[in-house]
Amino acid sequence: MKELKAKREAAREALGAKREEVKEEIEKKREEIKLKREEIKTEIEIKREELKQKMRVFDNVIARLNLLKEKVSAQIIKLEAKGVDTIEAESLTAEAETKLDAAKAKIIEINALLAVSTNEISAENKTKLKTLRDETQVLIKDARNALKDAIKSLRDAVKAKREAMKSETTETNETENETTN
Repeated sequence: MKELKAKREAAREALGAKREEVKEEIEKKREEIKLKREEIKTEIEIKREELKQKMRVFDNVIARLNLLKEKVSAQIIKLEAKGVDTIEAESLTAEAETKLDAAKAKIIEINALLAVSTNEISAENKTKLKTLRDETQVLIKDARNALKDAIKSLRDAVKAKREAMKSETTETNETENETTN
């Protein structure tokens, strides 16, 4: 009897020890999972902030390009009043405006995608975000180039106008010199 009691007691203690071991393992795994979850959340939050920062950069670039577009438009109006040919610059400015509007639409689409994916960005959304980002960059570059070309066009038109005025002045002076002689 004592032997049975001792065996039972030993089995109970072994079972209790095993139970404690299992509990500790489960607790360790719980902590590991909790830490991993926190790491993933932090990582996602960092990536989300990076994306938001990139979006701010896009917004700033578009704002600067809009400001440049407005300056070019104001210059077009001034030069048009002086009789300079501004048709090419106007079309390039309109093209830049179209590209900027398309880039703004892409940015809105990116922001919508970011707002929808609260905790995690799926692989499909990641590729869509990359595609939208690349398309936005291309549109911004195209708009910038169109504005540069518009400015160059205005410079060339002003230069041509000055040369035409110089040649008129020279011809007028030559005509006056011939009539006085």
